[in-house]
Amino acid sequence: MKKAVLFFLFIVLLCNPTLLLAQTEPESIVPETDKFEDYFYESLKQKGIENYDKAIEALEECSKIKPNNATVYFELGKNYLASKDYENAYKSFEKATQIDPKNKWFWLGIYDVNYQTKNYNQAIIAVNKLIEFNEVYKEDLVSLYMNTQQFDKALDLINELNDKVGKTERRESYKMQILSQGKYQNAEITNLIDQINKYPKLESNYIDLIKLYSENNENEKALDITKKLEAEIPTSEWAQVSLFKYYLDNNEGQKAIASMNVVLASTKIDSKIKHRILNEFLIFVNTNPQYATDLEKAISYFDKDPDVNVAKEIGKYYHNKKQWGKAIQYYELALKNNSGEDIETNLLLLQSYVETKQFELVAKKATALVEIYPSQPQFYYFSGLANNQLKQFKKAREILEMGMDFVVDDVVLEVNFNIQLGEAYNGLGDFKKKELYFYKANQLLKDKK
Repeated sequence: MKKAVLFFLFIVLLCNPTLLLAQTEPESIVPETDKFEDYFYESLKQKGIENYDKAIEALEECSKIKPNNATVYFELGKNYLASKDYENAYKSFEKATQIDPKNKWFWLGIYDVNYQTKNYNQAIIAVNKLIEFNEVYKEDLVSLYMNTQQFDKALDLINELNDKVGKTERRESYKMQILSQGKYQNAEITNLIDQINKYPKLESNYIDLIKLYSENNENEKALDITKKLEAEIPTSEWAQVSLFKYYLDNNEGQKAIASMNVVLASTKIDSKIKHRILNEFLIFVNTNPQYATDLEKAISYFDKDPDVNVAKEIGKYYHNKKQWGKAIQYYELALKNNSGEDIETNLLLLQSYVETKQFELVAKKATALVEIYPSQPQFYYFSGLANNQLKQFKKAREILEMGMDFVVDDVVLEVNFNIQLGEAYNGLGDFKKKELYFYKANQLLKDKK
């Protein structure tokens, strides 16, 4: 009964998970003598309580009785590995493979040692043996090729696995890393062309090839593949990304707009690509204003964009070009889309109103914003400036004096406040205070220099 229980314990203990795969290990060879059995079961008991030195002693006695028992060396390897005695672990597993080279678990022991010691070149040898038992280990071989910078072999194997079992996130990440080095791109281009010929209805290969050609400025080749994609998969939204650029470059505005609208409406295409397309169309509209209404429609696709207020960015584009009317149009749209709650956009809009001399609008909007943001001095400034322009000097003085209390560590704004206060007092006929505030503004400017 005792031996039956211990034999069961032996089988259970042999089922420890390995580094990469958890599978049942081979059945043990039944010991031939009672003495061998006693030592062997003692080793299992000691290993079970993590007393690896005692387990190794018992196994060494086993090896004296049966010097060619592969399972004994396999168990020795596991105990040495658990003790982090990597040299003896490797020797023990190696001995087991020499006795029985057709046992997968013995090769897996060698792989475990090499992997834990980061001896990846030796690990490759072990994994190639393991692949003879199960091709699932090719996944490990890809990682080992990456660790040893054998990128050509890694790329070939990634493409083989992609073809046979489909893509994985890890392999695609490795592939991007490899292709960032230009010298491997020709091999990948050849592979993608082969894949397209084999699987003409698989969209992803066309997309990858178009990207590679575009990155290498081979625009004609990118266009040829785009047209091939559109012919094979007429519903492809990705084909429209390249066609948009082609139509735009050829000044075919209506066709470019049709492609752009497909891309912007797509749920498959990354938002960065959509933003790039919109930016390119914005530049196109700047020299082709007849398409301005199409730009407004394009912006509507981004109304729910959580990351970028597109209308605001277009407003800034026109702001920098001093095209104030267009800047105002898009700032107002941006605030409408954002419920008006954006301090920067409001300030840019007020500045644009000032540039177009819409002082009544500035006064009304800035005064309302003071109520909403009572600690933002810029809104007091715009209200004061506008009221001065409207000759409402008393109102300008009052709001500027209130706002001055909130100016902190902003010399330019403080200068502007003093200038506007000087203007207000000048309008009120208090020339002493006018000179005082103009003097303060000059001193601040001198100190700044």
